[in-house]
Amino acid sequence: MYRQGSSKVNRYFVMLVKENHLDYNRIGISVSKKVGNSVVRHRVTRVIREVFRLHWDEIGQGYDIVVVARGMSKDSDYTRFESAILHLLKKHHLLEDDLV
Repeated sequence: MYRQGSSKVNRYFVMLVKENHLDYNRIGISVSKKVGNSVVRHRVTRVIREVFRLHWDEIGQGYDIVVVARGMSKDSDYTRFESAILHLLKKHHLLEDDLV
């Protein structure tokens, strides 16, 4: 996945995407110890998962998506996470508005 998928980055996340030829998406979330202690890492993971849950119907299906949190993400709030993830999904052309 890391070698074959295309990656896009912003201040908070790195997003890798690869087509999986299935009818559904698979999501992977990676938050390293560089981001913070276990409490911080779990909060970041929960917020990422929640953003995907709320926008699941807007995301094109049939992809493997890996989100890697960067160090800046530890001090952010939900609205910044949401805008950063949606920004990366738009860059990958995975939002329903971008699908052709």
